Amino acid sequence: MITRRTVLGGGLAILATAQSLHAEPADQFRVESAEGAIVSAHYAANGTAKRPSVLVLHGARGVELRQRAYERYADALTAAGIDAYLVRYYSPVDDQAMAPTSTREARLAHEDARFGAWAERVSAVASAVLARADSSGRLGLLGFSLGGFVAAATAARDDRVAALAVLYGGMPDQIATSVKHLPPLLELHGDADRNVSIARGEALVRLAKTVGAPAELVTYPGKPHGFDFAENDPASADAVARVVGFFRERLPAA
Repeated sequence: MITRRTVLGGGLAILATAQSLHAEPADQFRVESAEGAIVSAHYAANGTAKRPSVLVLHGARGVELRQRAYERYADALTAAGIDAYLVRYYSPVDDQAMAPTSTREARLAHEDARFGAWAERVSAVASAVLARADSSGRLGLLGFSLGGFVAAATAARDDRVAALAVLYGGMPDQIATSVKHLPPLLELHGDADRNVSIARGEALVRLAKTVGAPAELVTYPGKPHGFDFAENDPASADAVARVVGFFRERLPAA
């Protein structure tokens, strides 16, 4: 039986292993597109065998604000034998429109207009990753906040995505009504989230089940938006453990 205590213990063990193995990304993975290059930090698992991959999609403030938090997931994935790609899916136009100096209203309007284009950019990275000689042909998406919405939108359109993990995100409203397919889904959400209501996560899980996908919602009582970015909170270890366990199950190496 898996209890919360065993999950937390496993999460702490995963974090300790990942931290001991942490190194700078082996390379930058660059994909050209009509809107400008998409550059990812590639974290490679050890060994020469073909490996599954997870594309990690950042929140609205980009990578740099919380880079080490994203790297904790990348390190834990690589320790589990899964390559991770921290994808900067913004174009130069997005960087300008989503800058902190923009108004919240302007940023939200920009997001609504860009989900389709962002999904195309993520799929372009997926194509390039799957074409690599070290790819096993199995690929998942891990998205945080805005990146969770982008991951969900991409997975609904791209059936090569074999697993989807979303932290405090959901499905964009303009896409939800046309969704016919989703891969297995794990949604993690704090019930005190004031940025993205837990109702959005609940709606994504319902949608996934409606189209026949296995889906699970894990709720963190009293936790706010971005709860897993805290270094020493046991909930962070729990979230990492659940995400890594989910991808290990859904993206087997062979």
